[in-house]
Amino acid sequence: MTLWLPLLLWITAAAGVPQARAQPDNKGFITIDCGLSEEMGYVDNATKLSYTPDAGFIDADTGTNHIISPEYVVPALAKVWYSLRSFPTGMRNCYTLRSLMPGLKYMIRGRFKYGNYDGLDRLPVFDLHIGANYWHTVNITNSTDAVFVEAIVVVPEDFMQVCLVDTGGGTPFISGLDLRPLKRTLYPQVTPAQGLVLFARLNFGPTDETFYVRYPDDPHDRIWRPWGNKVMWTEISMASGVQNIANEDLFEAPKAVLKTAIKPRNASGDLEFTWYPVPTPKDPSPGYIAILHFAELEILPNNTVRQLNITLNSKPLYLYTSDIVPDRIYDIALYNSGPFIRHNNYTISINATANSTLPPIINAAEIFSLIPTTNLGTDSQDVSAIMAIKAKYQVKKNWMGDPCVPKSMAWDRLTCSYPPGSPPRITSVNLSSSGLNGDISSTFANLKTIQYLDLSNNNLTGSIPDALSQLPSLTFLDVSGN
Repeated sequence: MTLWLPLLLWITAAAGVPQARAQPDNKGFITIDCGLSEEMGYVDNATKLSYTPDAGFIDADTGTNHIISPEYVVPALAKVWYSLRSFPTGMRNCYTLRSLMPGLKYMIRGRFKYGNYDGLDRLPVFDLHIGANYWHTVNITNSTDAVFVEAIVVVPEDFMQVCLVDTGGGTPFISGLDLRPLKRTLYPQVTPAQGLVLFARLNFGPTDETFYVRYPDDPHDRIWRPWGNKVMWTEISMASGVQNIANEDLFEAPKAVLKTAIKPRNASGDLEFTWYPVPTPKDPSPGYIAILHFAELEILPNNTVRQLNITLNSKPLYLYTSDIVPDRIYDIALYNSGPFIRHNNYTISINATANSTLPPIINAAEIFSLIPTTNLGTDSQDVSAIMAIKAKYQVKKNWMGDPCVPKSMAWDRLTCSYPPGSPPRITSVNLSSSGLNGDISSTFANLKTIQYLDLSNNNLTGSIPDALSQLPSLTFLDVSGN
């Protein structure tokens, strides 16, 4: 029999106790409750993770705080789903997560529950971007679902921007945002050029089919959805759990997940699960990565063997492996480095080989699609300079996200150059008649490729910084009307 994988994942949890706001904690975690109006955050009773309000991660006066409608607040619903922030204005609104390690892999997770917060019953569709790169299209299909989307990417700078993009399908909103650092060795498919977007993460055969494994049982705070079917499968478990191979495990599935598994009730049967590709505006036929976890949980009698053969749409799944014998002590993780050949649907079958005397098993699975992360963000020195200028003068224009990319969302009254193979550079800044006050910041001189700078008709005082005269490309400077 075939298991059909779900497209949406949801989770409930316990309430929390008050906690002071924080940046990355000592684990490097950032856990944001979006729309939380309290100055203090709180600690979740189940995970002991500290949730912080989102005000410190987004521009002041950006978006609107809301609470979901009372009929959607049920006892099993975690506090993190109560509040949200919507963005009725602006094409792009962004959260900035700072104090990160450049070049490290991070898991980023957005949480969304509409809950008819606006009383309009208008389910929105909008895009998410990570920096300059498309991540996911959020398509809310009913008011009840609590949905999360997740990606694993390499962060090139010491910050990450997560942007909600209005595509004309309704008002973007977000309930929460999580960031988790990962070891450089984990998920080798993730490179500076591509990331992984979670499709499904399944924990097969848990004794409690309502319990989601996450932190602290998973030190990386991945969320493993329980998956079982007592009609189709027999659930098996081992109290002591299974070990990861130190310094060699590329995925580090947690013991709480590996200690359970399933096998077909019919000893001669097989295990199957199927999914259909989900097209995106950027990729109508996305490629997929599958990571399958196998560990032997039963003490096998003498003269018995469990040997597995794995196929994708009736063809060998992994060409580099022979038949698989699950290990009694350690997790065996099978995975593909590149995407599967595109199909209209994907069916993975796990069968016992002709030599096997026992039925097949599986402990856990992760399915990801691939996204390119090759769009280069604006030159980091230019970004630092223009962000400092924005903060100094409290610029109220639509200056959100990356200054130059995508081109369709470049900041108002900025002009950029796009040299092939190199980060975009800011070449023109027009802040005339923008209500600027104070002196002329020397930070303008950090825009090394600027050619045109118009600061006319403001309330600027003092002298022109000498550093501006050292800019080799500056050909136009207007400070009249100050």
